[in-house]
Amino acid sequence: MKVILIRHFETPGNRERRYIGRTDEALEEAGLIMRVDEVRSRLEIIDPVEEVAASPMKRCVQTAALLFPDKKPLLLDELKECDFGLFEGHNYEELKELPAYRNWLGSRGTLPFPGGEGHAAFRSRCVRGFDKAADAFLRGKCGCAAIVAHGGTVMSVLSCYAPGQSGFYDWQPGNGGGYVVTLDAEEWKKGKKGFTGIEAL
Repeated sequence: MKVILIRHFETPGNRERRYIGRTDEALEEAGLIMRVDEVRSRLEIIDPVEEVAASPMKRCVQTAALLFPDKKPLLLDELKECDFGLFEGHNYEELKELPAYRNWLGSRGTLPFPGGEGHAAFRSRCVRGFDKAADAFLRGKCGCAAIVAHGGTVMSVLSCYAPGQSGFYDWQPGNGGGYVVTLDAEEWKKGKKGFTGIEAL
C-alpha cells in the first residue's frame, strides 16, 4: 500500500516563520491556486488516491478539500501539530532574547517546549495517528491513500518508520510537500511496522 504524506499549504504564520501548532490558522490565500495546481500535477503521476485522513486543524482540512475534493477525510486528533507552549505564535526575532528559548535552541530542539509538548510524547502521538489511519486504509483494502497533516507530524512518522537510521529533522517538508511511502500490508497486519519505500512527493 502507498500512503502519500502531505504537509498543508502555507498559512500567514508559516510565511512569517512563526511557531504555529495549536493555533487554528486558515490558509494564506496569496499564491494558493498556483501551489494547488503544482501539487495536483505531482499527484497525477502517482496511483489514484482512494482514501484520505487528515489532522482536524483548519489548515489541513482546507488543504485536503483542495487536493481531494471528492473525498471525505478521516479526521484524527493524533495527527495535530505539536503544542509549542510558550513559543506558540512567535518567531525567532521575537524569542531570541528569551532564556527559555536559548536553552531550547541549545538542546537542538530536544528539550520539551516550555508549557507545551515534549518531543518524545509528540512523536509517539503522531505515530499512533498514522497507525490508526493506516489500519483504517488496510481494512478498506486501499491500495493508495493520503494523509494531510503538519510538518512535525510527517517528520515524526518518517523518523520512526523509515528504514535505517534517520533523524527527526532529516524529513522536514515544505508547505504542500511531503513523501510517498510504501508499506507491506501483510507484514503491517502482523505488527511488523515500517516502510519498504520512500520517495519525495
